[in-house]
Amino acid sequence: MAGEGFGLDEVLRAAEDAAPVQSVDVVALNLEKRFSATEVSFLFVDLIGQEAVRLPRTGTAEEARGEAERCKLAGSVYDRVLRSQRLHQEDDGEGGCRMVAPVTNRGDCIGLLDLVVPHADDRVRDAVAQAAHVLAYIVVTDRRFTDLYHWGRRTTAVSLAAEIQHQLLPSASCCEAAQFTLACGLVPADDIGGDTYDYALDQDRLYLSITDAMGHDTASALLATLTVNALRGARRASQGVLGQAYAAHEAITEHARGMTTGQLLCVTLKTGECELVNAGHPWPLRLRGARLEELAVRVNLPFGVPAPVTYEVQRFDLEPGDRLVLLTDGMTERCSAAVDLTALIHDTRDEHPREVVRAVTGAVHDACGGSLPDDATTMVLDWHGGSDRRNSDAGADT
Repeated sequence: MAGEGFGLDEVLRAAEDAAPVQSVDVVALNLEKRFSATEVSFLFVDLIGQEAVRLPRTGTAEEARGEAERCKLAGSVYDRVLRSQRLHQEDDGEGGCRMVAPVTNRGDCIGLLDLVVPHADDRVRDAVAQAAHVLAYIVVTDRRFTDLYHWGRRTTAVSLAAEIQHQLLPSASCCEAAQFTLACGLVPADDIGGDTYDYALDQDRLYLSITDAMGHDTASALLATLTVNALRGARRASQGVLGQAYAAHEAITEHARGMTTGQLLCVTLKTGECELVNAGHPWPLRLRGARLEELAVRVNLPFGVPAPVTYEVQRFDLEPGDRLVLLTDGMTERCSAAVDLTALIHDTRDEHPREVVRAVTGAVHDACGGSLPDDATTMVLDWHGGSDRRNSDAGADT
């Protein structure tokens, strides 16, 4: 990044001096000053991935009233930019140029930067793309200190159970590294069903978990809380997937009544070797070339079963180009069963994992008429191997 061309130091100093809720204003003021930009705004992607929500600028009437403009993503320029991760420009009809750039951090689509400039040459395009990239880092930093960025992603009322569930998930639903690309998505049921996903990366391993707590509403959310935090505690104490499985089982049997199904994976980054524990969970799917198959692993009892249990580690290898798909049963039961997952996974085999997640969760959401009887969760892992692959989000779509 040509930091000196964009005035990176100046922007970062201004961001540190400003209140955390003014992240967008800092970047907007820079673009207004340097390129006479107008109508500069930031749009969130909502929790379901169906809408874009425009964040009101500080001091506007919309901010005072707590209002925000909402736009359907399907078929919009915003949807095209999110999918392509390329800057878009078009005439604004009044002699200027409208530009929309993705605001993305390590593959995680935070939102979009939308503005109008009097004219657009390569220098302006590069500066806007850099501004969006910088804004992603500023938002990731500042959202630790304010609820503004949580508020902006909510397009429906959030129940207590949903609040608990959302706080259990990683702050980023997508992660890119040299060896892999990972994307996750959860479509909650009307009566929260206890699904969670989690991941963590250390120097030589990637840990994944996908779980489904028994029951609905706050009871399942509380059971999920116990499960996820037991798994995280064991993982952060340097225990592998076997130790994590027993930690979750013991936590539930000691502190709750109920069960949680789960699938725990550990991927060695250097080799692609996977260690897996399956606790009563649907089998993983692997797409290798044109062949999609269920990995028929042995299934152990769910966490929390009131009986003696034995968990076992199973091993398999990932090859460069493999795609691994993990699901909860909400993706395949009742109305969700109308979705042809096999065809959908095949049809999206050339797409980024986050687009696969959007396609799959969107199809289930539509099949259930937007009212799911159970949570539907998916994780998509693309394995690249030990290459030095770097994702490039820069570019222009004219």
